[in-house]
Amino acid sequence: MNQPLILIIEDEESLRRFLIPTLSGQQYQVLSAATAAEGLAMARTHNPDLVLLDLGLPDRDGMSVLKDLRAWSRKPVVILSARNQERDKVAALDQGADDYLAKPFGAAELLARIRVALRHTLSADVADPVICSGGLRIDLERREISQGGRPVKLTALEYRLLEALVRRQGKVATHSQLLSEVWGPGGEGNTHYLRIYMAMLRKKLEVDPTRPRHFITEPNVGYRLNLDASSD
Repeated sequence: MNQPLILIIEDEESLRRFLIPTLSGQQYQVLSAATAAEGLAMARTHNPDLVLLDLGLPDRDGMSVLKDLRAWSRKPVVILSARNQERDKVAALDQGADDYLAKPFGAAELLARIRVALRHTLSADVADPVICSGGLRIDLERREISQGGRPVKLTALEYRLLEALVRRQGKVATHSQLLSEVWGPGGEGNTHYLRIYMAMLRKKLEVDPTRPRHFITEPNVGYRLNLDASSD
């Protein structure tokens, strides 16, 4: 449940049939789209941790899709393309892509590029990927959570909300910031989502959910992860 969600935007059906089991076999969660319109809709709805993007889509050029993604998301984008000239690679990287993989490629190289992209994003945001606060332990690199030494499984949205709070290193995250990061731009304004999922996190990760020590409400503003909480 804590594994990264990868969105494939690729119109070639045979390649999707290769990518989906390859990624699922590595315990990644996978979504796929065959058009730019479908892919962008999925990106806004699901806010994936990484996007595999083909440049030769039937309804729009992949470069314009990349530009749209970069208008609201900093999550890694790895380009998959038959265009293997240097100018194409440079243009995609300058537009904000994290990596460029020319077709055809092997599964081992693809998985390695994905791991690097996810790791670089993590290291850029958080100095120490392992956070310990009281009995709560959060390992962002391994995506493992425990409370009082017991492993805790989170849903994809619960994990994203937790990650968004951790990345602020104890600072307040506003309602709009959390909604945009966790649910994408379509989620802004739906503050009831935050109340529901924050209650779920407290139930799973607080010793006493009615007296939270880690997940603190900042009235009328947002939430903060208290990294100084101590155990009784």
